[in-house]
Amino acid sequence: MKNFQELHPADIAEQITALKPAERSLAFFMLPGRKKAQTFSYLDFDIQENIIRSLGDKELSDVLNNLEPDDRTLLLENFPDSIIKRFINLLNEEEKGIALNLVGYPVDCIARLMTPNYVQARANWTVSKVFDHIKRFGKKAETLNFIYIVDEENILIDDLRIGQLLMAEPDTKLQDLMDRNFISIKSTTNMEAAFDIFEKYDRSALPIVSESGVLIGIVTFDDILDRIKDRDTEDIQKFGGLEELDLSYTKTSMIELVRKRAGWLIILFLSEMFTASAMAHFDAEIEKAVVLALFVPLIISSGGNSGSQAASLIIRAMALGELKLRNWWYVMKKEILSGLILGAILGLIGFLRIFIWQEAGIYDYGIHWFWVALSVSVSLVFIVLWGSLSGSLIPFILRKSGLDPATASAPFVATLVDVTGLIIYFSIAAFFLTGRLL
Repeated sequence: MKNFQELHPADIAEQITALKPAERSLAFFMLPGRKKAQTFSYLDFDIQENIIRSLGDKELSDVLNNLEPDDRTLLLENFPDSIIKRFINLLNEEEKGIALNLVGYPVDCIARLMTPNYVQARANWTVSKVFDHIKRFGKKAETLNFIYIVDEENILIDDLRIGQLLMAEPDTKLQDLMDRNFISIKSTTNMEAAFDIFEKYDRSALPIVSESGVLIGIVTFDDILDRIKDRDTEDIQKFGGLEELDLSYTKTSMIELVRKRAGWLIILFLSEMFTASAMAHFDAEIEKAVVLALFVPLIISSGGNSGSQAASLIIRAMALGELKLRNWWYVMKKEILSGLILGAILGLIGFLRIFIWQEAGIYDYGIHWFWVALSVSVSLVFIVLWGSLSGSLIPFILRKSGLDPATASAPFVATLVDVTGLIIYFSIAAFFLTGRLL
């Protein structure tokens, strides 16, 4: 067990996870006090829950009091009120105040991820005094990369990299190193906006301040990465046409997996019924020119694929902050041009396919094969263009409506283009083939 305890907390968590459920609590219980809290934050939520239920009040109190405040806040969010009350009561007065303060912020604001464990100093302190301060209080700090300078009212006035202090003389005052040029995030800033700030300034940690500029905590990049992963997972699942999974795929029960997927599948199935209705509307044309039905899968899949591609590109660009609502016309112009080019490429391939098959005797499209080929190729141009425009415009409409653009899932866009694509195809075919096959 000695070697087990000397591992990094992430490795210990991995080994505990691999144990049988009955052995996990015992292995966790045998860890030293501080190592318990460090390891606990790396465990999956369901394992955390099982361990918590097996611990007595004393052991649980040790874990909760030693957890990083941001990790503890995330844990509290996932438990019912009755268990949260037990947790809060097991905290010491200092940690209880921190926990209640953090839980009081809105769920989507950056303050939910902050920790009050950092090093702050005054402008009139010397470098030597700062290092003495770090030796006394720096053990609990989440990061020592930055020292945050505050005034008498705890208002943030600058931050200094630890490297600046290491290179300075011991008797140098911090005010001589300051330039008052610092980046901070307001506590009420939503997480999406905070992600953009971290990315823009490439910082490992950023201070969180109140509306009046008072320093109340910091957020580190590792906590941001965890939330970005959760956000991207949610977006990918939505884009695939299902509800967000509360647990990982391997831990989601069959009933829950079916429930999460059934809703969208039913909606898409009902929507696809309009495809059958569109086909029925043109049954007279199909009866006279059965050859048109041969190209229906080709036509609708091309439109759906182009729409899905466009939606994927636009949603990702929105997530990265490259595109805003005001950029919709720029996107439309770009998609009109690219849609026409892509449609022309597919249309040419479609025309050549019919021409080659006809000339090689592989399939006889009849004496009007040229007009059939022209109908297919022109339809592909307009349907791919429509798919590109639809796939790129829908995310903007959803964002404007206050909805998540990721809801413009690939199946949804494909279904929309399927139905409208049939109308475009048979309308163009009627234009070219009336008086010939129709």
